[in-house]
Amino acid sequence: MTARILVTGGAGYIGSVIVDQLLERGHGVVVLDDLSTGHRQAVARGAGFIQGNVGNRELVEALLERERIEAIIHLAAFALVPESVAEPQKYVTNNVTAARVLLETAVRARVRRFVFSSSCAVYGHPATIPITEDAPQRPVNPYGETKRDFEQLLVEAGPPRGMGVVSLRYFNASGATDVRGEDHDPETHLIPNVLAAALGKRRLEIYGTDYPTRDGSAVRDYVHVADIADAHLRALDVGLDGAAALAVNLGTGAGRSVREVVAAARGVTGRDVPTVERPRRPGDPPELVAAVNRAATVLGWRASHSSLEEILGSAWRWHQHHPHGYRGG
Repeated sequence: MTARILVTGGAGYIGSVIVDQLLERGHGVVVLDDLSTGHRQAVARGAGFIQGNVGNRELVEALLERERIEAIIHLAAFALVPESVAEPQKYVTNNVTAARVLLETAVRARVRRFVFSSSCAVYGHPATIPITEDAPQRPVNPYGETKRDFEQLLVEAGPPRGMGVVSLRYFNASGATDVRGEDHDPETHLIPNVLAAALGKRRLEIYGTDYPTRDGSAVRDYVHVADIADAHLRALDVGLDGAAALAVNLGTGAGRSVREVVAAARGVTGRDVPTVERPRRPGDPPELVAAVNRAATVLGWRASHSSLEEILGSAWRWHQHHPHGYRGG
């Protein structure tokens, strides 16, 4: 069933891919993005676009009424862990306070479904791997705290007023489609930085080589951005069966180490990936891997494009075709 969907942060990396998939399936799509980190060029022509912040109550109220919005996919958040440590209030203001305005306005407008872009950062340093959705939420940085806190606001405000709520806890979003890829400034994600090293732009810094993992480098669960987008579309229509709210991990259930990613990138690109070893960064856990049973059972979702070779190959093609990102045309 098609619907009128608002995608906040739809000019960003993940949001732009979600917009493309929504349009492909016939939904009406409106993007709200303040372009503080997103790119206007990343928004498909078939989507409506409004430049603004989710904390602008008057703007959001008018938008929801005018566009007859039935569901919201909310991705408009700051997401740099080191920045959140340096500027915690910036993260609270945008990721919680402004998002609360969006939520309150959506409740009054009787929006039926709210899908939230959450994060595995809510778990902090988990005691057990793979991490289930019932693991304690003990974030170790302000970014993770804001994700946890807004999830709680959704639980308290949404279902009691008839709004279905789904929080999707991403692990490591990665890869690209033919037309959408990562263009961040600064770039903090491993795979685009690995590929930048393959392109000769810099050496890759490996933070931590003495973790209790199979090769000493940190292990993460990498998920293709197209798979993550597909999960959001499934979350729009999943039956909640009276549940107060639903939280679902988005991962593959398999972790790959930094050194393994580097080795795979050398194979995919046919180029050297120069590296330099650095000490561990404070707060980085040795291993983060998702338990994926709930996603399979409830959403009918499994990562189907998330082999490391497919992720790296798709990102490599995008970066070759967009050497300066969206700003380079």
